[in-house]
Amino acid sequence: MRERLRQLGYYRWLIFGVAVMGTFMAVLDSSIVNVALPLIALNLGIELAVVQWVVSAYLLVITILLPLFGKFGDMYGRRIIFLLGFIIFTLGSLFCSISSSICFLVAARVVQAIGASMLMANSPAIVGITFPGKERGRALGMIGTVVALASMVGPSLGGLLAGIFSWQSIFYINLPIGLFACLLGYFILPVEEKHQQGSFDFVGAILFAIGMTGFLVVLINGQEWGWGSYIVNVIGIITFVLLSIFVYYESLIEHPMIDLSLFKCWPFLAGNLSGLLSFMAMFSNNMLLPFYLHSILLLSPTEIGLVITPFPLLMAVTAPVSGYLSERISPVILTCSGLTIMMVGLLYLSTLDAQAVIWQVAIGQAVMGLGTGMFQSPNNNSVLSSVPQNKVGLASGMSALMRNVGMVSGIAVAVSVFESKRQQELAGIVIPDQVVYISAFLSAYHTALIIGACFAGAGAIISLSRKGHAPLKT
Repeated sequence: MRERLRQLGYYRWLIFGVAVMGTFMAVLDSSIVNVALPLIALNLGIELAVVQWVVSAYLLVITILLPLFGKFGDMYGRRIIFLLGFIIFTLGSLFCSISSSICFLVAARVVQAIGASMLMANSPAIVGITFPGKERGRALGMIGTVVALASMVGPSLGGLLAGIFSWQSIFYINLPIGLFACLLGYFILPVEEKHQQGSFDFVGAILFAIGMTGFLVVLINGQEWGWGSYIVNVIGIITFVLLSIFVYYESLIEHPMIDLSLFKCWPFLAGNLSGLLSFMAMFSNNMLLPFYLHSILLLSPTEIGLVITPFPLLMAVTAPVSGYLSERISPVILTCSGLTIMMVGLLYLSTLDAQAVIWQVAIGQAVMGLGTGMFQSPNNNSVLSSVPQNKVGLASGMSALMRNVGMVSGIAVAVSVFESKRQQELAGIVIPDQVVYISAFLSAYHTALIIGACFAGAGAIISLSRKGHAPLKT
């Protein structure tokens, strides 16, 4: 059957369809969860600092494992890693759907993240190999469209399911999609020869995993534990030492887990840094916006989903156009413009107060979606086009790594700034009334968004600096 499919003129588009289904699952799950976070916190009786682990644990595990599975895809073939990712992600979704406590839910999200990292590390690489040359920009732009569609369906569907049933029901949607996608992938994805390139760097993997875990744990818990506390200092020092050893060790061995030579190419480095900052900016709003809509504007889960929808809707329209244009004009123009628009959107949202109406929030979401769609596709195209063909899988994994570090860092910084500012506003007030609570919340929320806007501005400057630099030679 697979040989018969290869004879079809649109066979590569079948491969594209299977590859983006993995991305669709991961993004759909993320967007559904964000809408349900206030409901999860309420039903489980936990605070914002605790419920953020439902998202942060997922992103933390993905961040640690992305380079591992990107390298495994290059070494052993992307097909087997990708299909295994579908199975594990679907199994994790089942565990999430039957969770009855925060500990079980976070553990299930870890299982999900293992599968998601397999999918996310190899999906863009599969598309990049299938669509070489100038067509790559358009294909990556279409991935941006799929991401946007998943984001668009997620909030509305998540709000509807959480409002009618329970928050556990939002994970059931992954089960039929995962099983169907795995079956399609088995028959459609081409069987690859092994690309064994030396032994795997287990020492580097362990150093990186422990070091990144320490870094993100400090970032997430620094505000709660105290930035100058003994535990933060100890973990911080250990993390710095381990990551320093990791960088030194990777420069010595023949087949490192992360090829540091890629970072000698400025378009690759600048693209990843600007991508990191773009997701830090984006998630400074994505994490806190549902709480603003729920606690201040008193919207239901269904209404929250509808208000968030303009973001992916504008991204769905903009991403393919931006990807197409990146084949004809310098991606620097598009990436800088996109990040600048994102910055404007965050600054606009930071002006909204307790009297804001739904359409005002929707405008801010639309501006954010426009900027994100304009930035992501050209940036992905620029990064993957800057490395040799035989390292596109590793580059894809590294880009996904930076993206997830940006997500979890953006969440950690936003929550830390929010809690710090809110505590400062409530200091000395024994029993705050509703007016004082709303004032403290808005002050903290606006401060977090302004810092997110600074991240977007810094990303635009870095993205601009890649102009005129050449890619690595094969």
